[in-house]
Amino acid sequence: MKNTKLQAFIPLFYLVWSDDLLTQKEFTTIQKFITDLSWLSPEEKQELLSRLDISNPPSRNELTQWKLDIEKSIQNKTDIKSIFDIAVALSEKDVDISTLQSSFIKLENDLGILGEEALQNFKTKASSFTANSQANADFDIQKITAILNGKEAAIINKVKSVISRPEFAYETSTDINVYRQTVYNWCKILADENLGNMAYPKQHGGGENIADYFAIMETLSYHDLSLVIKFGVQFGLWGMSVQSLGTEKHYAKYLKDIGSLKIPGSFAMTETHHGSNVKGLETTATYNHNEQTFTIHTPNKNAQKEYIGNAAVHGQMATVFAKLVIDGHDYGVNAFIVPLRDTKGNTLNGITIGDCGHKMGLNGVDNGTISFDNVLIPKENMLDRFASVNDKGEFESPIPSDNRRFFTMLGTLVGGRIGIPRSALAAAKSGLTIAIRYSDQRRQFGPEGGSEVPILNYRMHQRRLIPPLAKTYAVHFALQYLTNRFLNKTEDEMQEIEALAAGMKSYSTWSTRDILQECREACGGKGYLSENRIDALKNDTEIYTTFEGDNTVLMQLVAKNRLSEFRKSFGEMGAAGIINYVYENAKTAITEKNPIATRKTDDEHLLDEGFHLQAFIHREKTILASAARRIKKLVDGGLEPYDAFNVVQHQMIDVAQAYLERVVLEQFQLAIKEVEDIKSKEILTKLNHLYALSQIEKNKAWYLEDGYMEAVKTKAIRKMVNQLCWDIRPDAVSLVNAFDIPESCLAAPIAVS
Repeated sequence: MKNTKLQAFIPLFYLVWSDDLLTQKEFTTIQKFITDLSWLSPEEKQELLSRLDISNPPSRNELTQWKLDIEKSIQNKTDIKSIFDIAVALSEKDVDISTLQSSFIKLENDLGILGEEALQNFKTKASSFTANSQANADFDIQKITAILNGKEAAIINKVKSVISRPEFAYETSTDINVYRQTVYNWCKILADENLGNMAYPKQHGGGENIADYFAIMETLSYHDLSLVIKFGVQFGLWGMSVQSLGTEKHYAKYLKDIGSLKIPGSFAMTETHHGSNVKGLETTATYNHNEQTFTIHTPNKNAQKEYIGNAAVHGQMATVFAKLVIDGHDYGVNAFIVPLRDTKGNTLNGITIGDCGHKMGLNGVDNGTISFDNVLIPKENMLDRFASVNDKGEFESPIPSDNRRFFTMLGTLVGGRIGIPRSALAAAKSGLTIAIRYSDQRRQFGPEGGSEVPILNYRMHQRRLIPPLAKTYAVHFALQYLTNRFLNKTEDEMQEIEALAAGMKSYSTWSTRDILQECREACGGKGYLSENRIDALKNDTEIYTTFEGDNTVLMQLVAKNRLSEFRKSFGEMGAAGIINYVYENAKTAITEKNPIATRKTDDEHLLDEGFHLQAFIHREKTILASAARRIKKLVDGGLEPYDAFNVVQHQMIDVAQAYLERVVLEQFQLAIKEVEDIKSKEILTKLNHLYALSQIEKNKAWYLEDGYMEAVKTKAIRKMVNQLCWDIRPDAVSLVNAFDIPESCLAAPIAVS
């Protein structure tokens, strides 16, 4: 309403509409009031009456603007005592004041809006700290981005530039065939950019840089996750199985064409009834010495290869895992290159391929089933780095132990358990960016007489999103540590690294699953809309907890590794040895369990990183020793070791979880020590404290049962978690912006910054 006379009516209209209910009596009263004002022209009356149309209420933005205009007009004015005073202030006295005053007083009486009580609707309480909290970063976002990217910044930026191109616009077709073809086309573009062959030897067209390959996988995960998995199957599982399990003759024949996507391929390990139990695979590869061939065969329906990426449509070859049989003797699982289709896409004789069809997510990936009916392949198609058949038709291996050979073969494929958790981490970053940006903008409720407040100002909403943000930063640095351990591995370390990779795969993918659920709920109905992408992130990462090893199974592997390390240190120990183990390298544990320490609640102590790490170490060692003691007792009592492990399986998860939480915290702390920029260090330290204390809070029942803390301390920790969430809130938007996710990849309308 540009007419200054009409501005006088804004407070009335706001009061009538602000509760979203215009009664017939109010409508009639105000209509008569306007009609009776002789100093208004017919046109002015008509415009005012149009504002009372029940079928056409004002928009939320219009209501907000009215309120802002009112607040501005009465700011710092002590003489505003009624709605009439506001009307005069708004109209700039461009009205017949004496006439208006008597009319307004009568109207206020008729509507029952009297004096100071009505004015409360327009007064923002400046003292409301909840209302006043807002985004206001106190650090350089680009410096945090640089810390996160580390040495891989150049390749990360290259990938971001590629996936930001117009041809990488998200596929919106619901036709699964269209989607699959789009993802294939994207993979071809990435291959043409020499991103697919990044890990392969330079002499075979590659970049010979596995660190960059992992960074590529993680960065691609800001885009469509079907692309990431298709990319990972083709260039990771298919290509790297040839590189890791084959020898020079295989490299020369296949790697360049795999890296260029000239030979699309698959990784055929999983069978219908054997899942994670690779040793139990039933597919056979029978050696025929006279013909110098292998016969690949699926003995029954439950031995078919299932969930195989790239199989249903595009794969021309596959690395097939099968039991090697020579002269009727089973030499265990080995790997073979088996052609599936010709270059025109026709399925070859003896090959039966099915389509897994529509899935919960990742529908741009053509998962399929494969069965082999006595398919012949030449002898040189055996990937023979760790096992081979010699010229006499005899089995040979540089590793004499069947068990060690099997695990050495699988160990070369541990890279997948690094790529997947890093991909999951990127999905969590995307979800948090969308949810935190939206929560900073979305307003709901507010103090009496005040404006609506960004929902990120509410403590419970901070609880929902800011501890997960801290955890995501923590996992980022832990996965960098895992990657570096893998890149610089020695043979002696391999078992530990494999267990760590299995554990971090589980920890990261479970974390992402939970974070994305919280992000969806935190965005309310908007989070349920597909346009805001959280549904795709949730559905696509759901399978991350299953493939590359079921998380619960992998956690058993981690726990067994920890028990193995335990036995190496103490062998067949008694109670005294176990106690020594619990307190080894934790000299202060005994003193920390005295009444003073268990009740200590001052801020300096609660924010002490030494206290955090010591609490994590104590929990890890105590749980491990308890599990070892229980297994030993069961075995000593006559139970088979296999049965004993089954009895304590639930404890095995706790053993693995405590170990991983300690590793994540420790690596976060160590990473922060390397940060030189003071402001960056300060905010990362806050996140580190929040991760540590929120994990202690999560495990408070254990700490209380163990006597490591008393209730007064766990309550103080809860309060400190709340305070840290509040302290980090102004930086939250900047912290997710530091992930530097391309806007074209976020592509969520509610996340526009």
